[in-house]
Amino acid sequence: MPNYKVATPTRTLIGRLDYGEDILEQLTSICVRGEIHAGRMQGIGALQSATLAYFHQDTREYENILFSQHMEIVSLIGNVSLKDGKPFVHAHMSIADQNGKVYGGHLVEGNIIFAAEFVMTELSCKPLDRLLDPTTGLYLWQFD
Repeated sequence: MPNYKVATPTRTLIGRLDYGEDILEQLTSICVRGEIHAGRMQGIGALQSATLAYFHQDTREYENILFSQHMEIVSLIGNVSLKDGKPFVHAHMSIADQNGKVYGGHLVEGNIIFAAEFVMTELSCKPLDRLLDPTTGLYLWQFD
């Protein structure tokens, strides 16, 4: 049976991220400053360059995929929880090139902002902690 808990939206932050900065670093900074320990987020925008990651289930390793050209953020969606006691942003992103070809993957550092807007909703619940799951090799939410 799936593990879950009830969470209620408490406050919503909307904003624009800084030109030339890294998306993941900016979103994490917002969570740290705002003391957000559980939440959900979404975003759109454009990147000067991009990096996505793909998780190889057989080797349990991430492989970075680099894009040195300008890209559009088609969709950025994710959540916020705690890892090692600190706010942790876990997100996936779909990006498109100038021909409309779409790529997707795990959001990692290396996504340099041209323009980006976000909506982040804090959730009221006991903070979600991420711990290493031995079955998958991933840091997943742990429930009591």
